[in-house]
Amino acid sequence: MAERSTAAVDVADNSGDDPLTAQADTAATDGVAEERKTAEEPAGTLEQKAVERKNGEQPSITAPELHSGHKLARRYRLEECVTRLDGFSSWRAVDEKLRRAVGVHLLPADHPRARSVLAAARSAALLGDPRFVQVLDAVEENDLVYVVHEWLPDATELTALLADGQLEAHDAYQLVAQVSQAMAAAHREGLAHLRLTPSAVLRSSTGQYRIRGLAVNAALRGITADRPQRTDTEAIGALLYAALTQRWPYESDAYGLSGLPKGVGLLPPDQVRAGVHRGLSEIAMRALANDGATASRQEPPCTTPDELAKAVAAMPRVKPPEPVFPTPAEYQRTTYQQGTYGHGRPQPRPMATQPIPQPPAPLESRAGKALKWTVGALLIAALGLGSWQIADQLLAAKPKDETPVVQQTADEKPEPPKPLTIASAQDLDPLPNGSGSENPEAVKNAYDGDPGTYWHTMEYATANLGNQKDGVGLVLDLGTAQKVREVDLSFNGDTSVEIRTAPVGATEAPSGHEGFTKQASQTGGDLKVELTEPVTTRYVLVWLTKLPLSNGEFRGQLTEVKVMG
Repeated sequence: MAERSTAAVDVADNSGDDPLTAQADTAATDGVAEERKTAEEPAGTLEQKAVERKNGEQPSITAPELHSGHKLARRYRLEECVTRLDGFSSWRAVDEKLRRAVGVHLLPADHPRARSVLAAARSAALLGDPRFVQVLDAVEENDLVYVVHEWLPDATELTALLADGQLEAHDAYQLVAQVSQAMAAAHREGLAHLRLTPSAVLRSSTGQYRIRGLAVNAALRGITADRPQRTDTEAIGALLYAALTQRWPYESDAYGLSGLPKGVGLLPPDQVRAGVHRGLSEIAMRALANDGATASRQEPPCTTPDELAKAVAAMPRVKPPEPVFPTPAEYQRTTYQQGTYGHGRPQPRPMATQPIPQPPAPLESRAGKALKWTVGALLIAALGLGSWQIADQLLAAKPKDETPVVQQTADEKPEPPKPLTIASAQDLDPLPNGSGSENPEAVKNAYDGDPGTYWHTMEYATANLGNQKDGVGLVLDLGTAQKVREVDLSFNGDTSVEIRTAPVGATEAPSGHEGFTKQASQTGGDLKVELTEPVTTRYVLVWLTKLPLSNGEFRGQLTEVKVMG
């Protein structure tokens, strides 16, 4: 689903008091009416606003009057306005320099929240966490303040996902796990969201959840909170509640979802809809911090995203549903008969009217039968005598102290491979003089045991790395030379990979991929790459040769790697 239809920024708060959904084409509330009214008002000049301030009047705030085709910084071409509200506007635009779609927030430089928006955008840009929609630029120029961010054309808002029904238990588990971990990391850097609504959460085509508007959405609306961690934790609980029940956990309708019945209070998700996962229902109630519900279950509330992430990690992992395979069609007998192919429909065989006469069997004499029996008996006797003589000769030639060879039976199986410890790892880029770098700071995420984190390559214009390189990858150091039998890999998206090994006696990793020997190759998402035969080595190279499409660019994302020996 394209981002355009769900990119309009909603104005409802997390409690659902103002039920304006994020869908610009279906919203019909007072907020939209106010938005249209603001769009129709003429833009006042800076001089007029200065006079208003001098006279002690509050100047009217009007969104900048721009149009499609306008360029910012001779680079960002505005394409379509998706939101115009409260003195600011949001646009879908094109970065003509990098030839990619971007999003832009615009507001006048004299807007009372312009400085806080710039500060929030620059702080969010410094975080650099791929789980958030990245801020690309934040500039004040020509009486305008604009914030440029990523645009994800292949991602779908949680609002649109919930419009089709509640999520499967595994999808809801991934939602709360990924969002809580991301927000815990943001709060450790002093950043809060405060506008964590269903329209702020996107799911990519690879199943990864991305959060947009970190700090910026709240700054655009002037929202603050005395307890920001509690606010964001309750918002995550509301997202999980909606994912499990397709209901908003408050009495008011919001984001296209019906609220709870009035006067009944906050019901647990497993009491609102049958079949809800009990563990996830408990997590939602602990995040929403309802004292009565949590006390009845004897579980403490989660008041920070970090506490929530730990509670999710402590619960049993929710497995994905078993794949459903279509029933094979019933076998249809063919009408093909020998001699009729290519000559129309086969003709029925004519019925026999008379029995076919059989030739009489030849008569054998009694003397012939006796001769056959005699010859057969002589042959059997000769074979038996020859076998005994051969056996005696073999036994005589066999030394007495020779130990008989015990062959492995078919029931005995080789010992299954075990994971080997990865002492360290580093990225490998074939560009000369060390000019290439493939996000070395994220390499540890590939073998940290957490499938929610990953190491990713740079972005390329084509799947084969923009025809610039033979590949990129990671060099895994096992500490000492060990016998390697298999390498297990988990990628986001189908990725082509080769497994290469360094020479047996190498004490340092080769500087280029040519110094490694190719042992096996596969393509897919979750791979078990078995080597043709076990290889003793200290260094293993995971070499990516073809990358999947992600957010309009091609890049590899390795969530976990295990070397088995």
